[in-house]
Amino acid sequence: MTTFLSAIFSLCFALSIAALSPDATNQAPRKTQAIAGARLTTIMGTVQEDGDKLRFVTDQRAWKVDNPEILKGHEGHYRHVKAYVYPETNSIHITEVKLPTASETEKDDIK
Repeated sequence: MTTFLSAIFSLCFALSIAALSPDATNQAPRKTQAIAGARLTTIMGTVQEDGDKLRFVTDQRAWKVDNPEILKGHEGHYRHVKAYVYPETNSIHITEVKLPTASETEKDDIK
């Protein structure tokens, strides 16, 4: 009987510890929610080289690029990009770089 009660007590203790411990699966969605907070948008601007770093400059602001390797070879040129925008950190993650079409000139973007 004593063995049975101690086994039940041990089981209850182990389950309560497991229930109160931080759950690792609850932490992962928080990170994905932060990533999901960024929105994929199309922006146009000029690629500027700042030392060993690349920036994407639009009319409103200069963005820090999270993945500058995608912009290699486009330095000094006006480009049309699709990117995830993170305004709170003033950075973007570019997914696609295109040449602007004839109707998407820098003068049209200023309007």
